[in-house]
Amino acid sequence: MSVKITVYTDGAARGNPGPGGYGIVLLSGKHRKELSAGFRKTTNNRMELLAVIVALEQLKKPGCFVEIFSDSKYVVDAVDKKWVFGWEKKNFTKKKNPDLWIRFLKIYRQHIVKFHWVKGHADNPLNNRCDELAVEAALKSDLPADVNYEKECSKSDDGSLF
Repeated sequence: MSVKITVYTDGAARGNPGPGGYGIVLLSGKHRKELSAGFRKTTNNRMELLAVIVALEQLKKPGCFVEIFSDSKYVVDAVDKKWVFGWEKKNFTKKKNPDLWIRFLKIYRQHIVKFHWVKGHADNPLNNRCDELAVEAALKSDLPADVNYEKECSKSDDGSLF
């Protein structure tokens, strides 16, 4: 019998791009774990996706049944509507965040994952807690770089105005 894990995630960015963070609440039986981290320059979508990845990477054994609650249509629809698998077949050509999607698929395939979309900033206390964690993380000083994001930005920023 596989272990059941319930996960709530959220991402935030102050400006898009700007300082950002993610928040996670993991639940299994009587156990609860909260995680968060921030980055100096990133996007909301990257933080939404990274929250899911980090949550799945916390699981110690493969084959867990994981229910993920997220207010990110970007993440939930990409998986539920199977877009990400088409992007993968095309090597994520012209898609944003390929580094994270590749990382996501690697860990996603180790578990049985079901996504649930929840309305953000609504009546869901655990989603609201994740939002608090994400915002708090984004507000910290001396945030580390979201290295892959900043590397991609520097490639596309050649100084031209158009």
